[in-house]
Amino acid sequence: MKLKVNDPVVVLTGKDRGKSGTITRVLHKTNQVIIEGANKRIKHVKGRDGNPGERVEFYAPIHASNVAVVDAKTNKPSRVGYKLEGTTKTRITKKSGEPIVSGKKTAKKAAKKPDADKK
Repeated sequence: MKLKVNDPVVVLTGKDRGKSGTITRVLHKTNQVIIEGANKRIKHVKGRDGNPGERVEFYAPIHASNVAVVDAKTNKPSRVGYKLEGTTKTRITKKSGEPIVSGKKTAKKAAKKPDADKK
């Protein structure tokens, strides 16, 4: 899949056609993405153990074929391609050839270090 987290995308088909947002999660096994601001769902959760019931809002996955990356130069949907420059491989938009500019990157989780004190 050529889509990555924080890519600006627009929905091409379905009830949310035309809505845009950024990818918050990529589901590689099912070839789906979760987009902030598109395909909003409501789940009703039953109350248990004295806690009241509630309505939980969340964004459901959309198949990757139903979204397209937004070209930074033209602000229109575009397909994704690759360009090799020496030994570096960069993702580009097919319409303008501009590199894809993702939104702000999230900090990676700190790697767990084994405890040296454990015996």
